[in-house]
Amino acid sequence: MKYYSIGDEDTVLGFGMVGVEGMIVNGEEEARNAFQTALKDKDVGIIIITERMAELIRDQVDQYIFTEKFPLILEIPDRIGRIEGKPGLREMVNTAIGVKL
Repeated sequence: MKYYSIGDEDTVLGFGMVGVEGMIVNGEEEARNAFQTALKDKDVGIIIITERMAELIRDQVDQYIFTEKFPLILEIPDRIGRIEGKPGLREMVNTAIGVKL
């Protein structure tokens, strides 16, 4: 199983330093193309995408987040930081399992 990163230059280059393939994107069309590229690779099990890029292609991302289909989609903050009002991973896990970690 491989990881694939989609986002700004800092994010993709950072993950690239540890061997994660990815694509630097600067807009909606590039984000859609990168997402489709990742989905076509059957070895990709986890797509790491920045929150801002995921928001640009929310319709596509949600098709995979709210199903049992692979790959797993992991949204992370970019170099600017978390999108205000968006819950973090810890908050989502706490809500999902009903236990504070």
